Amino acid sequence: MIEALLLTTTRIVTYYGEQSLTNASGFFFARGERLFLVTSRHVMFDEPSKHSPDRLVIELHTDPHNMASSTGFSIPLYRHGKSLWRQGSDGSGEIDVAIIEIERTALPAGSVIATFGPENLVTPADQIEAGESILILGFPLGFHDDFHHLPVVRQAGIASSFGMRFQGEGYFLTDARTHRGGSGAPVVKRRAATLCTQGQLPWVLLGIHSARLDVGSRDLKLDEALGLNCAWYADILLTLTAD
Repeated sequence: MIEALLLTTTRIVTYYGEQSLTNASGFFFARGERLFLVTSRHVMFDEPSKHSPDRLVIELHTDPHNMASSTGFSIPLYRHGKSLWRQGSDGSGEIDVAIIEIERTALPAGSVIATFGPENLVTPADQIEAGESILILGFPLGFHDDFHHLPVVRQAGIASSFGMRFQGEGYFLTDARTHRGGSGAPVVKRRAATLCTQGQLPWVLLGIHSARLDVGSRDLKLDEALGLNCAWYADILLTLTAD
């Protein structure tokens, strides 16, 4: 049996025309009947690096009895010159999270996915604390089980006070070994069975992994990297998926 958690997350390859550009991670979020792909905003567009793809390709399983069966699904990022994704912002500026809606009727026949939803966001009963063990699912450097087309799972910990905006920004810190290609990965924690309803994924969606955090004053020869990362709070998804 494949854990449903692994089916929430998909590998993203960005393209400009037929030229592949970068690898990234993303996950599915459902709100009512609507389906969204969530990833980092810099996967869609990043001005400093002049990264400007015109479409994404994600990998979808097409047979629930054979995880080796998959297909690529192309998602355009623009229509008539206008972007199709939504990105977040708050009083401190841009948030490195973006979503794009997927028409369920356009999905390949037999597509097998699992989705997070508003019910997976943090509630007061979850009592998230600094130092707790969490997981980050994704495709670091594009690496994954390329036979079964499934992500890998990295162990991590919460490295700042959860619920507080680190340095006034809309993210918290995680302590984990991460790499390029993991941008847009879901950051999750197991939820107690007593807090789940029947059929609900037993996971709390805490955030969206963005990037490694470094210190500008670090001596590249003498000092090791901090090993800390930014994860934007997942409740931004309620704003981005609102009608």
